[in-house]
Amino acid sequence: MTEEVKVKVGLSGPPPMKSGFQYVNPGQEDQMEISGYRPSLIRKVIVWFFIIITAGLLRLFFYWLPHLFIKFTHTECSLSEAKVVILKDQYKQWFVSKVKVHSKSGQPAGGVKKDEVMGIAFSKNPYDSNTPLKMGDTKTPTDDHVSSGLVSEVDRILELNRKFVRYFITKKIKYIWSNESQTFKKLEGLDKNTKCSYFHACKGLTYPQQQERVAMFGSNSIQIHVTPIIRILFKEVLSPFYIFQMFSCGIWFADEYYYYASCIVVISVVSISATIYQTRKMQRALRNTIESSTIVSRLHGEDFVDVCSDDLVPGDIISIPRNGCVMQCDAVLLTGNCIVNESMLTGESVPVTKTPLPNPKISKSRGEDILFNLKEHSKHVLFCGTNILQTRFYGSQQVKAVVLRTGFSTAKGELVRSIMHPKPVDFKFNRDTYIFVAILAAIAGVGFIYTVVIMVEEHEAFVDIFLRSMDLITIAVPPALPAALTIGIVFAQRRLKRGQIYCISPRSINVSGTINAVCFDKTGTLTEDGLDMQSVVPVQDGRFAEEVQDIKQLSSDQRLLLNAMTTCHSLTIINGVLSGDPLDLIMFNATEWELEEPGEEEASRYDMIVPTIVRPQGARNGKGTFDQQFVPITEEIAIMRQFTFASSLQRMSVITRKLGATNFELFSKGAPEMIASLSKPETLPSNFHEVLIEYTKKGYRVLALAHRSLPAKLKYAKIQRIQREQVERNLTFLGFLVLENRLKPETTPIIHQLLEANIRTIMVTGDNMLTALSVARECGMVGENQKIILVQAFPGTTGKNDPWLEYMYTEDPQDHHQKSTKETKIAMPDSTDSNYHFALDGRSWAIIRKHFPLTLQKICVRGTVFARMSPDQKSQLIEVLQELGYFVGMCGDGANDCGALKAAHAGISLSEAEASVASPFTSKQPNIECVPTLIRQGRAALVTSFGIFKYMACYSLTQFVSVLILYWIFANLTDFEFLYIDLFLLTSLSVTFGYTNAYDKLSKDPPLVSLFSVAPVLSILLHMLIQTAAQVFCYFNVQDQPWFVPYEVNEDDDYTSYENMAVFVISMYQYVTLAIIFSKGRPYRKTIFTNYLFIANLVVCIGMNLWLNIYPIEDVATFFELKVPPSIPYRLIYLGIAAINFFVDYLIETFIIDSYFVKERLQCWIEDIFSNSKYQYEIVEEEIVRDSSWPNISSAESLAQAFERLDSQQARDFDQSSLLSSLLDSASETQSIRSLRSVEMETSHRDFNGKPALNTGASNTSNNFYGDIDDESQLIADDLDKGVDNLAMDLDEQGPDVNSQKL
Repeated sequence: MTEEVKVKVGLSGPPPMKSGFQYVNPGQEDQMEISGYRPSLIRKVIVWFFIIITAGLLRLFFYWLPHLFIKFTHTECSLSEAKVVILKDQYKQWFVSKVKVHSKSGQPAGGVKKDEVMGIAFSKNPYDSNTPLKMGDTKTPTDDHVSSGLVSEVDRILELNRKFVRYFITKKIKYIWSNESQTFKKLEGLDKNTKCSYFHACKGLTYPQQQERVAMFGSNSIQIHVTPIIRILFKEVLSPFYIFQMFSCGIWFADEYYYYASCIVVISVVSISATIYQTRKMQRALRNTIESSTIVSRLHGEDFVDVCSDDLVPGDIISIPRNGCVMQCDAVLLTGNCIVNESMLTGESVPVTKTPLPNPKISKSRGEDILFNLKEHSKHVLFCGTNILQTRFYGSQQVKAVVLRTGFSTAKGELVRSIMHPKPVDFKFNRDTYIFVAILAAIAGVGFIYTVVIMVEEHEAFVDIFLRSMDLITIAVPPALPAALTIGIVFAQRRLKRGQIYCISPRSINVSGTINAVCFDKTGTLTEDGLDMQSVVPVQDGRFAEEVQDIKQLSSDQRLLLNAMTTCHSLTIINGVLSGDPLDLIMFNATEWELEEPGEEEASRYDMIVPTIVRPQGARNGKGTFDQQFVPITEEIAIMRQFTFASSLQRMSVITRKLGATNFELFSKGAPEMIASLSKPETLPSNFHEVLIEYTKKGYRVLALAHRSLPAKLKYAKIQRIQREQVERNLTFLGFLVLENRLKPETTPIIHQLLEANIRTIMVTGDNMLTALSVARECGMVGENQKIILVQAFPGTTGKNDPWLEYMYTEDPQDHHQKSTKETKIAMPDSTDSNYHFALDGRSWAIIRKHFPLTLQKICVRGTVFARMSPDQKSQLIEVLQELGYFVGMCGDGANDCGALKAAHAGISLSEAEASVASPFTSKQPNIECVPTLIRQGRAALVTSFGIFKYMACYSLTQFVSVLILYWIFANLTDFEFLYIDLFLLTSLSVTFGYTNAYDKLSKDPPLVSLFSVAPVLSILLHMLIQTAAQVFCYFNVQDQPWFVPYEVNEDDDYTSYENMAVFVISMYQYVTLAIIFSKGRPYRKTIFTNYLFIANLVVCIGMNLWLNIYPIEDVATFFELKVPPSIPYRLIYLGIAAINFFVDYLIETFIIDSYFVKERLQCWIEDIFSNSKYQYEIVEEEIVRDSSWPNISSAESLAQAFERLDSQQARDFDQSSLLSSLLDSASETQSIRSLRSVEMETSHRDFNGKPALNTGASNTSNNFYGDIDDESQLIADDLDKGVDNLAMDLDEQGPDVNSQKL
């Protein structure tokens, strides 16, 4: 791209690091520049000298900008010598932190020599041999210790040969000094640089170790302090707004404006009191919501001891109670399973099963280990704040977990920190307001000079010159502007709440009004949460059989398909209610089977897990399980092992055993493409992809089911050890499970509404591509006459080294021209051909993002359907759209969409909770009607902010002009005239101004974002020209009247005069006129006639103005110090001038400012002059339009063939590193299995050649276990320990006798 483009929204992620600067958290989202300073006595003396001579004003300035105070009173130095550090984050926010030195016991280390405090030696080798062990071993670890992974990052931090630690705290996070890298590093818990096997080696901490870690990590509590009243008071009083108010009141009191100044003081006191009350109320509410502590069982020695959760530290081993609890820390599960509700984090209340962390050191031969990764191992982590519903455990053993993180470092702590230190909304309107205030201050400076010059020429006293000139500054810069700008946001938030849309970030409301692209999740957002069971399509003899809609009609030959539906799920019973994923519930309920889980009594039998049982409803009816010949009389299946669903694997599996069967069986359920790649080719029907496309094009959600019979030699203990990739292969394809996922009735109208408003709609889902394409057409994202181009990316292969892209139509493009179509316009900026959309899946996204970044921009500009996207990829899409210049909204269910919801400019979570920490907005309405509602209210709030800003600016300038005119004759407005204008007119009108509701329909044209666009600047200039002309005319016109008496300067500062009357009377009409003119209705707000408060306010204000102008009683005129003209017809002239003023202002605003010429032609002409102001997506769109040869469409094969080729390519290119990572994730190593291992080894121990040491009558095929192992099998087998490896089972080559072997 040769043309330099200025992206008008902030880029996502941390900015690039600059040379010559030091950073903490480099490359991370919380990356910050850091610089060190030490005190300088000379600098401090000089600064305090100037503070004294400026009467403390310089200190006040430094209070507002504390980092400058440090820079002026300290000398910059290296971080190793720093006593204070200054940090600047990517949002240009400054933080000052004091560097502290503490001993390992937590006591302040005063008077410590520099060479004694060298900090913590962070080694590049994560397992240095001089690092002490954690488990009470204070000796230098041997190579065996190092290789065994018994050393963690925490151990290295707590090296016993270090006496002191240097650190500082900012944003509730502790940073400690690294002597090696000569910088500060974030204090991490066990979630970083710790090997997985470390957790399984943990034996608990001794008391001294716990105390040492408490001193390092602090208390395990998320403390929200309620700020003392006196502190809030000083903070408010010393803010720039109130300092300016106090300065203004001081000037007014000195100038004897007692009434006006007193009213401002009273209002300020009430405002500060309300702020203190609201602040403390919110802090108390947050504290009561967040802070919690409980009693937990912590391992101490050999026993579990009850302690307060505040005393937990990383490395502690805790016991999870059977009946559940609320987690008070982040912990990794070691033994047992937990059913968890993570709605506090995700907004999704579906129970989640957490399984034990696998121990990768089960292989004695490989000796390899992997680092624990919080993201990859999240299904083994119990997060702080989540609710443990119940646990599953082994016999008498505890469900144990190792504490990973505590306090503000936990998942809950991070959310609280994001609330306490929110990401600033870097909105252009907000930046422009500061610039505009600076311009008003410059205008006030001109008035200041004007006042000084004319008063010096008249030899006025210095005090009078000072008071008059300062008074002018308080007029030109409106002190109430910040409060006035929040009015529209406050009313919008109230209206959103009435619409059941809750907001935790009010500053995001204005930003939501600028959204021009919205990403939607599909399932649960565009489509119904629940699915309807449509049918199953079984496979028989390698071919698809007839579709079966009634599951009970499945034949005996299709019994395996029924068994797959009854067992392959993650359902559990919670408080007597079957709970779990909605899809699993619908599938299981359709079978009319029942599920039984072990009770507490059964769970402790035999020192092993009692499995979950499924059986047909009423199968027992009081009968036993076996008959007299010990033959099962009921069909019962036990679920022995569950491989949970993983987005990266796109499948889940279970290992089951049928009552009376001789072997275990595996059932898998998942994405059709994935299951097909794991199935034996001969079991796949030849028309697999054609049938799949037939269903998905109709919008059905299709899952595939598969089966595998495991050899009888595979015993229970091995089942609990075996890794999923070892058994999830060479499956027998059983058929399709077809579910109807209907669109919500609100979806299609809302999508059309957004498209008609030129707002892009994008679907980003984890579902099947063909289903997503069908839903996109059905809901109107893609019009009937518009083409969809499927983008497929292929990685480099042996024959073709470079990755390549292919483009093909998802349907025959000629089909669209043969249909009776109704065109749906997609929002493409000034595109001459917006008749096609791109669609791609997550796998292609990853390849394109890595190898084709420029093409990715084009695809994102035209992309509408993004399928099979992982949660990370959803966030990446949001970020790319933002980098292109879009203002992006995201609407999802809050579960897998958390990252995307947070990354978007306005994320909306569809949740039952009133406020979800997953996104700025939460809608209790479970449909996308909230999206246009939010955009409409955001637009109304933004336009209200624009209108109020223009009103406040024109009010200040109008009053500024009035005072300048009167200053010419050394007069001014009177005390009560100021009071009437500022309190009665301005305050009431600016408050009711923002009460107008949003317009019912979204406009095609988005509202302005910049105050320095042509329209608002021209509006203020033209209106001020009219206001000035009217005031000048009245000022000179009154002097031409025969009864006119000129004003005479007097010592009492009595400003009663005809000149004062003329300027005051016309100006009070002008304030009302400006309020009406700037209170616009369509297309973003309703007409002002629907704002009854504003209309009533206008009636009262106009009535008061008419009374003061035409016939004020004598007492009122005396009160206002108003000299009333003797001629009533002359008084009516002001009414006529005000009417002319109103109509001229109305004509200017309606036919000039809002004209197409100004808003479009003139604005575009100016933007063309400043070409770098274009959005990047506009440049990319222009390139697409110019390049008619791109994309190069391939039409050599059908869509089914393309998907078949893509699936085969995916199977060939399966990444072995991903395989190994997933492999290690799936092996649930537990203490109870170890206890069973010894039992099993007694009965089935084998030598290294894979032959049985003891002949137990097994089939001879068991000697063939290593008969034919391919590379993948070898990779998997190598990761088993000798106790399993030496069983030498080839699961792929089993004779027919194995399955007939009896137990």
